[in-house]
Amino acid sequence: MKIVTYNVNGLRPRVSQFGSLLKLLDSLDADIICFQETKLSRQELRADLARAEGYESFFSCTRTSDKGRTGYSGVATFCRVKSAFSSKEVALPLSAEEGFTGLLENFSGYASRRDDSVVEGLEGFSVDELLKVDREGRCIITDHGHFVLFNVYGPRAECDDTERIQFKFNFFKILQRRWDCLLCRGRRVFVVGDLNIAPGAIDRCDAGPEFEKNEFRKWFRSLLVRNGGQFFDVFREKHPERREAYTCWPTNSGAEEFNYGTRIDHILIAGPCFHRDENQGDHSFVLCHIKECDILLQFKRWKPGNIPRWKGGRNVKLEGSDHVPVYMSLVEIPNIQPHNTPPLSTRYCPQVYGCQQTLVSMLVKRKSAEEFSRCGGSSSFSEESTVLQSCNQLVKRPPHSCSSSSLNLSHEGVFSTPAEAPECYDKESSSNLPCTDIDGAKLLARVENKKKERQSNWSQLSLKSFFQSSNSDNSSSLFADNKLNQANISNPCETNETIGEGGEFDAQKEWDLQQSVPMQEENGIDGSEPLENEKNNVAIVEWQRIQQLMQNSIPLCKGHKEPCVSRVVKKAGPNLGRQFYVCARAEGPASNPEANCGYFKWAASKLTRKR
Repeated sequence: MKIVTYNVNGLRPRVSQFGSLLKLLDSLDADIICFQETKLSRQELRADLARAEGYESFFSCTRTSDKGRTGYSGVATFCRVKSAFSSKEVALPLSAEEGFTGLLENFSGYASRRDDSVVEGLEGFSVDELLKVDREGRCIITDHGHFVLFNVYGPRAECDDTERIQFKFNFFKILQRRWDCLLCRGRRVFVVGDLNIAPGAIDRCDAGPEFEKNEFRKWFRSLLVRNGGQFFDVFREKHPERREAYTCWPTNSGAEEFNYGTRIDHILIAGPCFHRDENQGDHSFVLCHIKECDILLQFKRWKPGNIPRWKGGRNVKLEGSDHVPVYMSLVEIPNIQPHNTPPLSTRYCPQVYGCQQTLVSMLVKRKSAEEFSRCGGSSSFSEESTVLQSCNQLVKRPPHSCSSSSLNLSHEGVFSTPAEAPECYDKESSSNLPCTDIDGAKLLARVENKKKERQSNWSQLSLKSFFQSSNSDNSSSLFADNKLNQANISNPCETNETIGEGGEFDAQKEWDLQQSVPMQEENGIDGSEPLENEKNNVAIVEWQRIQQLMQNSIPLCKGHKEPCVSRVVKKAGPNLGRQFYVCARAEGPASNPEANCGYFKWAASKLTRKR
């Protein structure tokens, strides 16, 4: 049996990176996969992010919007099983719980049930305190019979953020109470995830002399068996002296390039092994049932052969999370009694199974769009159809100034004889000329405009073409309106149509006439194009001058004599918004001359931030 923990730094980008959720899960090749920092809210759960064939999934999502934390954090546990019902597999949990206080409601609106032994120990916390630490979607618990698995995403707290430091203390204090209650009942407890704590100096690239005095690191080490606690740090039990074994790297400094990171993703285990021989006192779960535990470095964003940052690699996008997975392999884990998937599974989540009928939903959306179009929607295709219908109706009816109640129309929409036509009918023409509304020409022009817009969308347009299209549309509209006004003044009953030699309506000539003005403008007849080119040339020269000034003002780092990169202070304080320069190379150990030399210089002026 294999268990993997992985901070994905957003489940959506990881699914996109691998092509599908199933491919992401299969790449890890594990029976139980625990994701942290999914960055999904309940409303964002969809089948393509939560469901994969052969897996049962359990999610805990953010339920708070404090300090912009909507869609923040979040954990998910995926269990690879052959059957979700009447299964004896250990990977399929007997029960599952979102959060660790028992107060969060599930999909059905009911809080998780707890017995008295589990609730014991949380009396010192108010309901508000318990809900506050549980609403950020940082824990999901699955009971697998032989062990209880905690998938945890520990909170991060800056050294000067007293509010988040207190939140982090409460979070781990309540969590430890849950562990202790289960261990007192004789249960085995597995804790996996990104705890945001590097326990010792060996687990951090730049650990100083005061590093291990941090309160959270002291608390972490107090949990371990070697310090009198009940948990094993499985990776350190298997690799006690391995250095530079990191699971997370800063993304803004390119620290992956020189493996300048920290180990904050852990697998902790507490509880007895399955052997009941009391004469063998040296037995432990780690020695008896854990075959191996290691870090999957092949998931690093930085790959051998990538271009270094100072050689142009800064513009190369690295795909992947800033963390890598950690796994452990278990042996001699017996099956359990037949059971079904718990109610917390996403197969019972309305947001998920309601989105699985993708084909049906597409048809429904298409039908709704068609109904919307019939009701006057703004779709280009439906609008053109509406315009054509309007033109057809306009062609078949006389102008408003002539009464149509007593007219005898044929089935083709024209008058049977010239004698039956109203006064505006051209009786001298040899063909029947239908009377139209004065807006007919404009409507036909709109049809042609829509066709040309659709055809132009298939080719890439320049920035200038957008302005030309806008000017052409405005000119056409003004020209048409002016023509209509002149026609109305000359003859109120006369239609605004271009009549061909045979007396028939010639839409093409009308269209050519309307386009004559904008075509002249585009060809530069009004003399605006030379002026525009001159302005463009001036702008290009000015921009080149600014770039040269910027290049000359960038200092060179002392270590490599290379141009620095500029940064801006984003942390609240007196220097907020202030610009500074640092070495452009990736962060690394000071002993490596190829790494960042540590150069720093403030810029001359402070940047103004937009409010």
